Amino acid sequence: MRATILVDNHAPDGLLAEWGLSILIEQEGRRILLDTGSSGRFLQNAAALGLDLSQVEAAVLSHAHYDHADGMAAFFAQNAAAPFYLCGGAAENCYRKNRITYHYIGIHRGYLKQFAGRIRYGKERREIAPGIWLLPHSTPGLDRAGKRARMYVRRGLLWRPDDFSHEQSLVVETADGLAVFNSCSHAGADCIIREVRAAWPETPIAALIGGLHLFRSSDEAVRAFAGRVRKTGIKTIYTGHCTGDRALAILKEELGDGCVRPFETGMVIAVGEPRA
Repeated sequence: MRATILVDNHAPDGLLAEWGLSILIEQEGRRILLDTGSSGRFLQNAAALGLDLSQVEAAVLSHAHYDHADGMAAFFAQNAAAPFYLCGGAAENCYRKNRITYHYIGIHRGYLKQFAGRIRYGKERREIAPGIWLLPHSTPGLDRAGKRARMYVRRGLLWRPDDFSHEQSLVVETADGLAVFNSCSHAGADCIIREVRAAWPETPIAALIGGLHLFRSSDEAVRAFAGRVRKTGIKTIYTGHCTGDRALAILKEELGDGCVRPFETGMVIAVGEPRA
């Protein structure tokens, strides 16, 4: 499996960066797009890298935030056929609370209606291509994590702490084990690892790939998080986007450079060999 970072917060000369994430996953001749960043920059980077996204056979939205969804229109203009998979809880209703006001951080308003013909919703584990799976959260009480992060959803006239029912992991089977993608890991990487292990109890996890949403966390909270991740036994984490440079340095100190590996726009991550 090869995963190419099409856009991230950091980029080398010649490629574009933004607050967002988009990853092209290639497995046994198939191309799956995970997220579209917050603009069309991922398409410009793909072109610069010689990657043709019109050949993508399926796209996935990790969760319903603008920095992963707002490039959807650009992708649909480039690709005329690929279905776009969203978690069943996804809606245009995500906010972050700033003191007493709520700031919209969701999918560009109107996109879910405008592109309804391309969107596929699901609330259960499902295989979207051979060996490529989507896994929604199964852990109860995740609204507590939403409240700590000051993230809310609006349902009618009510504000509720986000329980991340719009977030899903993309899991790829490789000969070395499972490659797990979760673009922001709002529920916590340790929670996600436990969910994946419960769904595939006989298969090892080769790597976790995605942001860890620690850029606003205190040093003490990052160290506590590192302790929880250490207990999972995960050997390799590729991370960027919402992890944050300060948190990344602490994680490398706590877990080691061999475990925590930063990514940036244009980087290619390889995990395992094709399945027999």
